[in-house]
Amino acid sequence: MVRQKIQIKKIDNLTARQVTFSKRRRGLFKKAQELSTLCDADIGLIVFSATGKLFEYSSSSMMQLIDKHKVHSDRDMDSPDQLQSFNLQSEKKNYGILSREFAEKNRELRQLNGEELQGLGLEELMKLEKIVEGGISRVMKIKGEKFMREISSLKKKEAQLQEENSQLKKQSEQARLNEVEGHNAIEGGHSADSITTNHSLVNGHLDYIDSVTSLKLGLPIPY
Repeated sequence: MVRQKIQIKKIDNLTARQVTFSKRRRGLFKKAQELSTLCDADIGLIVFSATGKLFEYSSSSMMQLIDKHKVHSDRDMDSPDQLQSFNLQSEKKNYGILSREFAEKNRELRQLNGEELQGLGLEELMKLEKIVEGGISRVMKIKGEKFMREISSLKKKEAQLQEENSQLKKQSEQARLNEVEGHNAIEGGHSADSITTNHSLVNGHLDYIDSVTSLKLGLPIPY
């Protein structure tokens, strides 16, 4: 089915005009955004509705785009000095914006640390309190997770040390048993030598008695 071409003229019906304005405005802003993204172009759109309501879109700062438009409208496009002056002004404005943002972030950081709170109203203090509470909650959560990991790691180390201690205890008992067995074997060897020595001493003593008896009786000494 072929779509009927709409005649470009003012729409008389107020409701239809408002609906068309809303649809076409969104489509226009979408196309501007696509053009800016695809072609890296600086785009600024300012739209006032029939009732005077403002709608705007800008790919960067709207004020910078307006200033840039003014400079381009007033200056000669072939003048490098004016172009350099414009670039310098843009850099100064960017520096001023960044400086203000930096100061604002520093102020917020100090307030989070409990400083410079005197100038804040009740609503701002309550908002700051919620931010701090949310930060503390996240810190406590991460802290708890780290505690659990540390406990799990310590339990593993404890089990490992207990296993190593058990192994060392077994090795110590085995070494003590081996030492006792070796000592008993040495004592057994010493006892056999003592019996042999004692036996030799007894025999020698008996031989001495026989010799003395033979001398007293005038008998020959046995050998």
